[in-house]
Amino acid sequence: MKTLSKLYFAVAVVLLAASACNRGGASVETVDKEVVMTRQEVARMLSSLPLGAEQMQEVYDAVCSSSDNGYDEEYMMADLLTVPGSGVGTKHAKSSKAAYSVPIRSMIEDYLASRAPSGTKAGAADVQRYLDGLKDSGLQIYWPYSEEWDGETLPLITFDPENGAEANYAYVISGESGHFEVTDSLLVDEKVAIERPVWVINRNSDSDCVPMESFFSTKSWLDEDEDEDDGTERYNLYIRDFTMLRQYDSWFAGASEFHVWCGGVHSFYASTEDQLKNYTPTITDFVVVVKRGEVGKKKRFNAVLVTDFSDQLDKLAFLISEDDGGTRTNWKCSASVKIKSKTYGFDIDIPIHSADDIVWRGQLGSTYFTKGKSIEGRFGDVKITFALE
Repeated sequence: MKTLSKLYFAVAVVLLAASACNRGGASVETVDKEVVMTRQEVARMLSSLPLGAEQMQEVYDAVCSSSDNGYDEEYMMADLLTVPGSGVGTKHAKSSKAAYSVPIRSMIEDYLASRAPSGTKAGAADVQRYLDGLKDSGLQIYWPYSEEWDGETLPLITFDPENGAEANYAYVISGESGHFEVTDSLLVDEKVAIERPVWVINRNSDSDCVPMESFFSTKSWLDEDEDEDDGTERYNLYIRDFTMLRQYDSWFAGASEFHVWCGGVHSFYASTEDQLKNYTPTITDFVVVVKRGEVGKKKRFNAVLVTDFSDQLDKLAFLISEDDGGTRTNWKCSASVKIKSKTYGFDIDIPIHSADDIVWRGQLGSTYFTKGKSIEGRFGDVKITFALE
């Protein structure tokens, strides 16, 4: 997940952060100018809420749902304000309040209302404008190592400081029976986040991606036992597992999102040069989300790279990038096939972004794969097991 330094939206509300040690928190004022809403301000607001066991469970339910759907441990503000407890990738028919008696959304509404001009239509409108802006902001609660939560401990709340920083101050919530004390004097790093709950306010960048887990389960989506009419023995090229060997970003930014691209010519059985015009290269692409705690661990699935892998397929174009955003560009590459021992190339453009980390790119020769067997290879700081079956 990558972040932006500030998020701007034009509304008639401004959220002002109070002194970090002042319980007064943020205020809502009516002004006719552009509003700057920062991750720090949202973190400060959340730390001012009387969070308890139910609200902790709400966030835990959401980040678990996101994780089950193949995303990071994240809870988008858009979901928090419309479908409490729902994670990224969950399909919703409508908004709902049924799951929680006092969702965090209600606490935010009460918090803002208490700081707006009381009893006025303008004050209510200002609160709603802020909520709408928060919903559209792309901000979220990121809870790394949430699987270690003991079910009781309240979170430290911080925000992504960007620029590759590995530590930042956090707001500490403590006390019982509605008595809370907030301070910003505690520095948190990834070691702290492993040992106790830490909520990071950062910006979502993977909700538009469809992770591998959403497509593939333990069984292939292809019917490998399907009989072919011509009796030809046919193979598919799979990725069986994927292992990240190092972290690619600051822990505040969350998981690494790897885009895997493979360009080739599927089902190529041309016997003459004239038949080449009947074939065009295809690009297979998918996203693998690797959470912080999964470094060095194999993520297993059956991902089909090439269907109907032909003996005439000579070389595949292969690219792995870790998404860091930036300007859209292309990697101009080629795949090739053979007809009667003569090689023919196909030009391919694979889209990447200027700020992406290029993990590995190049060509994979067909002789790299052995029919009926798996082979593991290292590609930069990633290991992949292929199978041609």
